[in-house]
Amino acid sequence: MRRFTPGVALTAFAAALAIASSALAQQPAPRTLKMQSTWPASSTLQENFKMFAEKMDKLTAGQIKIEALAAGQVVPPFEILDATAKKVIDGGHGVAYYWIGKNRAATLFASTPAGPFGMDQMDFLGWMYEGGGWELYNELYQKEMKLNIVPFPVMPSGPQAFGWFKRPIKNLADLKGMKCRQTGIVNDIFTRMGMTTVNLPGGEIIPSAQRGVIDCAEWVGGVEDLRMGFHNVWKYHYTPGMHEPSVIAEVFFNGDVWKSFTPQQQDITRAAVNDTFIRWWVRWQKQNADALKEMQEKHGVKVMRTPPDILTAFLKAWDEMAKEEAEKNPFFKKVWDSQREYASIVVPAKRFMTPPYSFAANYYWPEVSGARAGAAKAADKK
Repeated sequence: MRRFTPGVALTAFAAALAIASSALAQQPAPRTLKMQSTWPASSTLQENFKMFAEKMDKLTAGQIKIEALAAGQVVPPFEILDATAKKVIDGGHGVAYYWIGKNRAATLFASTPAGPFGMDQMDFLGWMYEGGGWELYNELYQKEMKLNIVPFPVMPSGPQAFGWFKRPIKNLADLKGMKCRQTGIVNDIFTRMGMTTVNLPGGEIIPSAQRGVIDCAEWVGGVEDLRMGFHNVWKYHYTPGMHEPSVIAEVFFNGDVWKSFTPQQQDITRAAVNDTFIRWWVRWQKQNADALKEMQEKHGVKVMRTPPDILTAFLKAWDEMAKEEAEKNPFFKKVWDSQREYASIVVPAKRFMTPPYSFAANYYWPEVSGARAGAAKAADKK
């Protein structure tokens, strides 16, 4: 029988303590990143940013905390990209089509317009991670724009509504001469269609409407528009739109900040991005459904179907513009061709394999309108 001696115990304890201390010393020190979005503080889009920050905190066990600042808290909303590249802030949360002034190919990484090529959010995410899109995304920022930026697709804020109007619109001709808030490359597309466009951050839309600067506005739709209070200014809300049917927003880091993450922290960041993408989206869709109901029943908003000729005209105008851009911008063409190739395989196959959403939807929830809607409500009360 071996005799246990205090000296041996102390030696073993000291060795274990040394190993534990060494392991702790190798762990990076906890840090807080200062990052800013382009969204107003009350926006649901800002909630996506906050959700991502919370997941980073939890998954890294407090090693990486993100101060998720709203628009304007450090720099103006549309300056977060340059501010991140210059490390005025550590990162940002916005949408790529805001940066078309630097390179018009940026709009293609927001999955707009028109999908593209009929892709929905998951198709687009597939192109991003299975079709070489994320590599092109980094090439855009780092080589084409020469910015020290690493981006990720984090927020599927679509499908988005066509917009809010002060009067009914029946066809494309009704858009002629109207002044409407639009942004990104969509500005140019609607201008071709006869609309006068004004580029404004979200927080400036309602004040501009109240001053008569704009007659109509596109923002997002559903709960986002309800929170912004658009129903207090306009009563005609049209949906859907083809300008952002599957738009996806981004979170990005300063390149040096990204490189300072350990390999495990980089993997955790990717996991946090993907988890935020799904969890926020499913919550947001329920919020949108509730908001649409409230708009109509509590605030008297007339929710209308966008006239089909407007949607078709938009697709045609976008195709013309994209073709022109591809002829003069080699990188735009490179991305556009990559998306077309991926969509040419995935979209037709998915259409063949997937029942139309309206098939079961109409079976269980038949669409009604006008007098039939009133009769249906009366029948439900009996």
